[in-house]
Amino acid sequence: MLEIRETPMGGNLRDFLDVVSDLYASDRNYVRPLDMDLKDRLNPKKNPFFEHGEGTTFTAYKNGRCVGRITAQIDRDHLRIHKDETGFFGFLDTVNDQEVADALLARAEKWLKERGMKRARGPLSLSINEEMGCLVDGFDAPPFVLMPHHQPYQAELIEHAGYAKAKDVFAWLYETNDMNARVRRAQAEFRAMPEVKVRPFSMKHLQRDVELAVEIFTDAWSENWGFVPMTRAEARKLAADFKLILVPELTRFVEIEGEVAAMAVAIPNLNELVHDLEGKLVPLGFLKLLYRLKVQGPKSARLVLLGIKKKFRHVRKYAAMSVYLYAELNDSGRRVGTTKGELSWTLEDNAAVNTAIRMVGAKKYKTYRVFEKALA
Repeated sequence: MLEIRETPMGGNLRDFLDVVSDLYASDRNYVRPLDMDLKDRLNPKKNPFFEHGEGTTFTAYKNGRCVGRITAQIDRDHLRIHKDETGFFGFLDTVNDQEVADALLARAEKWLKERGMKRARGPLSLSINEEMGCLVDGFDAPPFVLMPHHQPYQAELIEHAGYAKAKDVFAWLYETNDMNARVRRAQAEFRAMPEVKVRPFSMKHLQRDVELAVEIFTDAWSENWGFVPMTRAEARKLAADFKLILVPELTRFVEIEGEVAAMAVAIPNLNELVHDLEGKLVPLGFLKLLYRLKVQGPKSARLVLLGIKKKFRHVRKYAAMSVYLYAELNDSGRRVGTTKGELSWTLEDNAAVNTAIRMVGAKKYKTYRVFEKALA
Protein backbone atom coordinates (compact mmCIF):
# COMPACT_ATOMS: atom_id res chain seq x y z
CA MET A 1 0.00 0.00 0.00
CA LEU A 2 1.34 3.41 -1.03
CA GLU A 3 0.75 6.48 1.13
CA ILE A 4 1.80 10.11 0.56
CA ARG A 5 2.14 12.35 3.61
CA GLU A 6 2.48 16.13 3.59
CA THR A 7 4.64 17.97 6.13
CA PRO A 8 4.75 21.77 6.18
CA MET A 9 8.06 23.54 5.69
CA GLY A 10 9.72 23.88 9.08
CA GLY A 11 7.86 20.84 10.45
CA ASN A 12 9.22 17.46 11.53
CA LEU A 13 11.34 16.49 8.54
CA ARG A 14 13.07 13.46 10.01
CA ASP A 15 11.82 10.97 7.38
CA PHE A 16 12.34 13.52 4.61
CA LEU A 17 15.99 13.86 5.63
CA ASP A 18 16.73 10.22 6.47
CA VAL A 19 15.21 8.53 3.41
CA VAL A 20 18.33 9.27 1.32
CA SER A 21 20.48 7.02 3.49
CA ASP A 22 18.44 4.03 2.30
CA LEU A 23 18.08 5.20 -1.28
CA TYR A 24 21.81 5.76 -1.76
CA ALA A 25 23.16 3.03 0.57
CA SER A 26 24.94 1.28 -2.31
CA ASP A 27 26.10 4.46 -4.07
CA ARG A 28 29.64 5.28 -2.94
CA ASN A 29 29.53 8.64 -4.73
CA TYR A 30 26.54 10.03 -2.85
CA VAL A 31 27.30 12.67 -0.21
CA ARG A 32 24.48 13.31 2.25
CA PRO A 33 24.02 17.04 2.91
CA LEU A 34 24.25 18.20 6.50
CA ASP A 35 20.86 17.88 8.19
CA MET A 36 21.37 21.20 9.96
CA ASP A 37 21.84 23.04 6.67
CA LEU A 38 18.89 21.34 4.98
CA LYS A 39 16.58 22.04 7.92
CA ASP A 40 17.47 25.72 7.72
CA ARG A 41 16.87 25.82 3.97
CA LEU A 42 13.43 24.26 4.45
CA ASN A 43 12.46 26.53 7.35
CA PRO A 44 10.46 29.68 6.46
CA LYS A 45 11.86 31.39 9.56
CA LYS A 46 15.48 30.90 8.43
CA ASN A 47 15.53 30.93 4.64
CA PRO A 48 14.84 34.34 3.02
CA PHE A 49 13.52 32.52 -0.07
CA PHE A 50 10.22 32.30 1.81
CA GLU A 51 9.92 36.08 1.90
CA HIS A 52 8.92 35.77 -1.76
CA GLY A 53 8.04 32.08 -1.94
CA GLU A 54 6.00 29.31 -0.35
CA GLY A 55 6.21 25.55 -0.39
CA THR A 56 5.56 22.21 1.24
CA THR A 57 7.14 18.75 1.50
CA PHE A 58 5.82 15.27 0.75
CA THR A 59 7.14 11.84 1.68
CA ALA A 60 6.06 8.49 0.21
CA TYR A 61 5.57 5.30 2.24
CA LYS A 62 5.16 1.77 0.95
CA ASN A 63 4.25 -0.92 3.46
CA GLY A 64 5.13 1.53 6.22
CA ARG A 65 8.64 2.29 4.91
CA CYS A 66 9.66 5.71 3.62
CA VAL A 67 10.62 5.29 -0.04
CA GLY A 68 10.74 8.80 -1.49
CA ARG A 69 10.43 12.54 -1.05
CA ILE A 70 9.66 15.75 -2.96
CA THR A 71 8.94 19.43 -2.37
CA ALA A 72 6.54 21.70 -4.20
CA GLN A 73 7.15 25.45 -4.20
CA ILE A 74 6.16 28.73 -5.82
CA ASP A 75 8.56 31.64 -6.28
CA ARG A 76 6.59 34.89 -6.56
CA ASP A 77 9.69 36.72 -7.82
CA HIS A 78 9.91 34.23 -10.69
CA LEU A 79 6.23 34.78 -11.48
CA ARG A 80 6.66 38.56 -11.37
CA ILE A 81 9.58 38.48 -13.80
CA HIS A 82 8.61 35.67 -16.18
CA LYS A 83 4.79 35.79 -15.98
CA ASP A 84 4.59 32.13 -16.98
CA GLU A 85 2.41 30.61 -14.24
CA THR A 86 5.15 28.07 -13.49
CA GLY A 87 5.68 26.39 -10.14
CA PHE A 88 8.46 24.05 -9.13
CA PHE A 89 9.27 20.71 -7.57
CA GLY A 90 12.55 19.83 -5.90
CA PHE A 91 14.45 17.43 -3.63
CA LEU A 92 13.05 14.50 -5.60
CA ASP A 93 14.63 11.22 -4.51
CA THR A 94 12.84 7.88 -4.81
CA VAL A 95 13.28 4.15 -5.04
CA ASN A 96 13.25 2.75 -8.57
CA ASP A 97 9.48 2.47 -8.63
CA GLN A 98 7.32 4.33 -11.16
CA GLU A 99 4.30 4.19 -8.89
CA VAL A 100 6.19 6.03 -6.16
CA ALA A 101 7.57 8.68 -8.51
CA ASP A 102 4.17 9.19 -10.15
CA ALA A 103 2.43 9.59 -6.80
CA LEU A 104 4.93 12.11 -5.44
CA LEU A 105 4.93 14.19 -8.61
CA ALA A 106 1.13 14.06 -8.78
CA ARG A 107 0.83 15.43 -5.24
CA ALA A 108 3.29 18.21 -6.01
CA GLU A 109 1.39 19.03 -9.20
CA LYS A 110 -1.95 19.10 -7.33
CA TRP A 111 -0.49 21.49 -4.76
CA LEU A 112 0.76 23.77 -7.55
CA LYS A 113 -2.52 23.67 -9.50
CA GLU A 114 -4.48 24.61 -6.39
CA ARG A 115 -2.41 27.82 -6.35
CA GLY A 116 -3.04 28.68 -9.97
CA MET A 117 0.06 27.22 -11.62
CA LYS A 118 -0.24 25.89 -15.16
CA ARG A 119 3.24 24.36 -15.49
CA ALA A 120 5.50 22.34 -13.19
CA ARG A 121 9.28 22.55 -13.57
CA GLY A 122 12.10 20.87 -11.70
CA PRO A 123 14.01 19.68 -9.91
CA LEU A 124 14.83 23.06 -8.35
CA SER A 125 15.71 22.81 -4.69
CA LEU A 126 14.31 25.34 -3.87
CA SER A 127 15.04 27.94 -6.56
CA ILE A 128 17.24 28.53 -9.58
CA ASN A 129 19.74 30.16 -7.21
CA GLU A 130 20.14 26.92 -5.20
CA GLU A 131 20.45 23.33 -6.46
CA MET A 132 19.09 22.69 -9.93
CA GLY A 133 18.54 19.72 -12.20
CA CYS A 134 18.48 15.93 -12.16
CA LEU A 135 21.79 14.23 -12.89
CA VAL A 136 21.64 12.47 -16.27
CA ASP A 137 25.35 11.99 -16.99
CA GLY A 138 28.39 11.74 -14.73
CA PHE A 139 27.30 9.27 -12.06
CA ASP A 140 30.83 7.99 -11.48
CA ALA A 141 32.04 10.99 -9.45
CA PRO A 142 30.73 12.51 -6.22
CA PRO A 143 28.96 15.88 -6.40
CA PHE A 144 30.60 19.11 -5.32
CA VAL A 145 29.07 21.30 -2.63
CA LEU A 146 25.50 22.45 -3.36
CA MET A 147 25.25 20.30 -6.48
CA PRO A 148 22.73 17.43 -6.64
CA HIS A 149 23.36 13.74 -7.19
CA HIS A 150 20.84 11.12 -8.31
CA GLN A 151 20.48 7.48 -9.17
CA PRO A 152 20.64 6.77 -12.93
CA TYR A 153 16.97 5.73 -12.97
CA GLN A 154 15.62 9.00 -11.52
CA ALA A 155 15.46 10.98 -14.78
CA GLU A 156 13.69 8.10 -16.52
CA LEU A 157 11.04 8.01 -13.79
CA ILE A 158 10.43 11.75 -14.24
CA GLU A 159 10.10 11.35 -18.02
CA HIS A 160 7.65 8.49 -17.67
CA ALA A 161 5.54 10.72 -15.42
CA GLY A 162 4.93 12.97 -18.42
CA TYR A 163 7.81 15.43 -18.18
CA ALA A 164 10.03 16.62 -21.03
CA LYS A 165 13.40 18.33 -21.09
CA ALA A 166 13.34 22.09 -20.51
CA LYS A 167 17.08 22.75 -20.24
CA ASP A 168 20.40 21.03 -19.56
CA VAL A 169 23.18 22.55 -17.49
CA PHE A 170 26.79 21.43 -17.33
CA ALA A 171 29.39 20.95 -14.61
CA TRP A 172 33.06 21.15 -15.62
CA LEU A 173 35.97 19.44 -13.88
CA TYR A 174 39.23 21.30 -13.69
CA GLU A 175 42.68 20.41 -12.39
CA THR A 176 44.96 23.28 -11.41
CA ASN A 177 47.93 23.46 -13.74
CA ASP A 178 50.55 25.68 -15.39
CA MET A 179 48.02 26.81 -18.04
CA ASN A 180 48.86 26.93 -21.73
CA ALA A 181 50.79 29.73 -23.39
CA ARG A 182 47.70 31.23 -25.01
CA VAL A 183 45.96 31.63 -21.65
CA ARG A 184 49.10 33.01 -20.00
CA ARG A 185 49.49 35.59 -22.76
CA ALA A 186 45.87 36.72 -22.39
CA GLN A 187 46.25 36.86 -18.60
CA ALA A 188 49.39 39.00 -18.80
CA GLU A 189 47.97 41.38 -21.42
CA PHE A 190 44.79 41.97 -19.44
CA ARG A 191 46.65 42.48 -16.16
CA ALA A 192 48.96 45.04 -17.81
CA MET A 193 46.13 47.41 -18.77
CA PRO A 194 46.62 50.59 -16.71
CA GLU A 195 42.91 51.10 -16.03
CA VAL A 196 42.49 47.57 -14.61
CA LYS A 197 42.75 46.82 -10.91
CA VAL A 198 42.14 43.44 -9.29
CA ARG A 199 41.49 42.57 -5.65
CA PRO A 200 40.08 39.68 -3.58
CA PHE A 201 36.99 39.89 -1.39
CA SER A 202 37.59 41.60 1.95
CA MET A 203 36.57 39.59 5.01
CA LYS A 204 36.50 42.88 6.94
CA HIS A 205 33.95 44.31 4.52
CA LEU A 206 32.30 41.06 3.46
CA GLN A 207 28.72 42.33 3.45
CA ARG A 208 29.71 45.19 1.14
CA ASP A 209 31.58 42.89 -1.21
CA VAL A 210 28.79 40.31 -1.34
CA GLU A 211 26.35 43.07 -2.26
CA LEU A 212 28.74 44.18 -5.02
CA ALA A 213 28.93 40.58 -6.25
CA VAL A 214 25.13 40.31 -6.28
CA GLU A 215 24.93 43.58 -8.22
CA ILE A 216 27.26 42.18 -10.88
CA PHE A 217 25.42 38.84 -10.86
CA THR A 218 22.09 40.60 -11.45
CA ASP A 219 23.46 42.66 -14.33
CA ALA A 220 25.43 39.83 -15.95
CA TRP A 221 22.84 37.05 -15.61
CA SER A 222 19.61 39.02 -16.11
CA GLU A 223 19.00 37.66 -19.63
CA ASN A 224 19.79 34.04 -18.75
CA TRP A 225 17.11 31.38 -18.92
CA GLY A 226 14.96 31.34 -15.75
CA PHE A 227 16.94 34.11 -14.04
CA VAL A 228 15.65 35.44 -10.72
CA PRO A 229 17.73 38.05 -8.87
CA MET A 230 18.76 37.61 -5.26
CA THR A 231 17.00 39.83 -2.75
CA ARG A 232 18.87 41.93 -0.19
CA ALA A 233 17.86 39.45 2.49
CA GLU A 234 19.28 36.59 0.42
CA ALA A 235 22.49 38.58 -0.06
CA ARG A 236 22.77 39.05 3.71
CA LYS A 237 22.27 35.32 4.23
CA LEU A 238 24.90 34.60 1.57
CA ALA A 239 27.36 36.90 3.35
CA ALA A 240 26.72 35.13 6.66
CA ASP A 241 27.35 31.74 5.03
CA PHE A 242 30.48 32.99 3.27
CA LYS A 243 31.87 34.32 6.53
CA LEU A 244 32.24 30.73 7.76
CA ILE A 245 33.86 29.18 4.67
CA LEU A 246 35.13 31.80 2.23
CA VAL A 247 38.82 31.75 1.29
CA PRO A 248 39.63 35.29 0.03
CA GLU A 249 42.41 33.96 -2.21
CA LEU A 250 39.75 32.12 -4.21
CA THR A 251 37.81 35.32 -5.00
CA ARG A 252 38.39 38.23 -7.37
CA PHE A 253 36.91 41.59 -8.26
CA VAL A 254 38.00 43.34 -11.45
CA GLU A 255 37.71 47.14 -11.47
CA ILE A 256 37.98 49.16 -14.66
CA GLU A 257 38.59 52.88 -14.25
CA GLY A 258 37.31 52.63 -10.70
CA GLU A 259 34.09 50.74 -11.53
CA VAL A 260 33.59 47.16 -10.43
CA ALA A 261 33.24 45.30 -13.72
CA ALA A 262 33.46 41.58 -12.92
CA MET A 263 33.81 39.07 -10.13
CA ALA A 264 34.57 35.41 -9.52
CA VAL A 265 33.93 33.39 -6.37
CA ALA A 266 35.07 29.85 -5.59
CA ILE A 267 34.21 28.16 -2.30
CA PRO A 268 35.81 25.16 -0.59
CA ASN A 269 34.17 21.89 -1.58
CA LEU A 270 32.55 21.00 1.74
CA ASN A 271 31.36 17.69 0.31
CA GLU A 272 34.99 16.57 0.39
CA LEU A 273 34.96 17.21 4.15
CA VAL A 274 31.55 15.78 5.19
CA HIS A 275 31.31 12.70 2.97
CA ASP A 276 31.51 10.29 5.94
CA LEU A 277 29.38 12.22 8.46
CA GLU A 278 26.00 10.91 7.21
CA GLY A 279 24.53 14.39 7.55
CA LYS A 280 25.23 14.60 11.28
CA LEU A 281 27.38 17.12 13.14
CA VAL A 282 26.85 15.54 16.57
CA PRO A 283 28.46 14.16 18.59
CA LEU A 284 31.83 14.40 16.77
CA GLY A 285 30.95 15.60 13.29
CA PHE A 286 31.44 19.29 14.04
CA LEU A 287 34.96 18.72 15.40
CA LYS A 288 35.87 16.60 12.37
CA LEU A 289 34.55 19.25 9.99
CA LEU A 290 36.34 22.08 11.79
CA TYR A 291 39.65 20.20 11.76
CA ARG A 292 39.35 19.27 8.11
CA LEU A 293 38.37 22.81 7.10
CA LYS A 294 40.80 24.84 9.20
CA VAL A 295 43.77 22.47 9.71
CA GLN A 296 43.89 20.01 6.82
CA GLY A 297 42.21 22.32 4.34
CA PRO A 298 40.11 21.13 1.38
CA LYS A 299 41.89 20.05 -1.78
CA SER A 300 39.02 21.01 -4.08
CA ALA A 301 36.78 24.01 -4.61
CA ARG A 302 33.74 24.96 -6.67
CA LEU A 303 33.51 28.10 -8.77
CA VAL A 304 29.96 29.19 -7.91
CA LEU A 305 29.83 32.74 -9.26
CA LEU A 306 31.44 34.40 -12.24
CA GLY A 307 29.95 37.46 -13.88
CA ILE A 308 30.94 40.34 -16.14
CA LYS A 309 28.76 43.44 -16.43
CA LYS A 310 27.11 43.81 -19.84
CA LYS A 311 28.75 47.17 -20.58
CA PHE A 312 32.19 45.50 -20.48
CA ARG A 313 31.31 42.09 -21.91
CA HIS A 314 31.47 43.05 -25.58
CA VAL A 315 34.28 45.60 -25.41
CA ARG A 316 36.94 44.07 -27.64
CA LYS A 317 39.94 45.04 -25.51
CA TYR A 318 38.37 43.30 -22.49
CA ALA A 319 37.49 40.09 -24.34
CA ALA A 320 39.98 38.09 -22.24
CA MET A 321 38.43 39.07 -18.91
CA SER A 322 36.74 35.74 -18.19
CA VAL A 323 39.85 33.76 -19.16
CA TYR A 324 41.88 36.10 -16.94
CA LEU A 325 39.61 35.36 -13.97
CA TYR A 326 39.87 31.60 -14.52
CA ALA A 327 43.67 31.88 -14.68
CA GLU A 328 43.83 34.01 -11.53
CA LEU A 329 41.79 31.51 -9.53
CA ASN A 330 43.90 28.68 -10.91
CA ASP A 331 47.06 30.35 -9.62
CA SER A 332 45.55 31.25 -6.24
CA GLY A 333 44.15 27.76 -5.88
CA ARG A 334 47.58 26.25 -6.35
CA ARG A 335 49.02 28.56 -3.71
CA VAL A 336 46.45 27.51 -1.10
CA GLY A 337 46.73 23.79 -1.91
CA THR A 338 43.70 23.31 -4.16
CA THR A 339 44.38 20.65 -6.76
CA LYS A 340 41.05 20.50 -8.58
CA GLY A 341 37.81 22.36 -8.95
CA GLU A 342 34.36 22.30 -10.44
CA LEU A 343 32.99 25.13 -12.56
CA SER A 344 29.23 24.90 -12.26
CA TRP A 345 26.77 25.31 -13.52
CA THR A 346 26.63 26.65 -17.10
CA LEU A 347 23.71 26.60 -19.51
CA GLU A 348 24.04 24.18 -22.42
CA ASP A 349 23.47 27.00 -24.93
CA ASN A 350 25.83 29.57 -23.37
CA ALA A 351 28.44 29.11 -26.08
CA ALA A 352 30.69 32.00 -25.02
CA VAL A 353 31.09 30.83 -21.44
CA ASN A 354 31.47 27.16 -22.37
CA THR A 355 34.13 28.02 -24.96
CA ALA A 356 36.13 30.05 -22.42
CA ILE A 357 35.94 27.18 -19.94
CA ARG A 358 37.22 24.71 -22.51
CA MET A 359 40.01 27.13 -23.37
CA VAL A 360 41.44 26.96 -19.84
CA GLY A 361 41.42 23.16 -19.91
CA ALA A 362 38.25 22.18 -18.04
CA LYS A 363 36.26 19.15 -19.18
CA LYS A 364 32.49 18.73 -19.09
CA TYR A 365 31.91 15.77 -16.79
CA LYS A 366 28.35 16.06 -15.49
CA THR A 367 25.04 17.01 -17.10
CA TYR A 368 21.94 17.97 -15.14
CA ARG A 369 18.47 18.18 -16.69
CA VAL A 370 15.55 20.39 -15.77
CA PHE A 371 12.17 18.97 -16.76
CA GLU A 372 8.77 20.56 -17.17
CA LYS A 373 5.18 19.55 -17.75
CA ALA A 374 1.96 21.38 -18.56
CA LEU A 375 -0.64 20.99 -15.83
CA ALA A 376 -4.02 20.13 -17.32
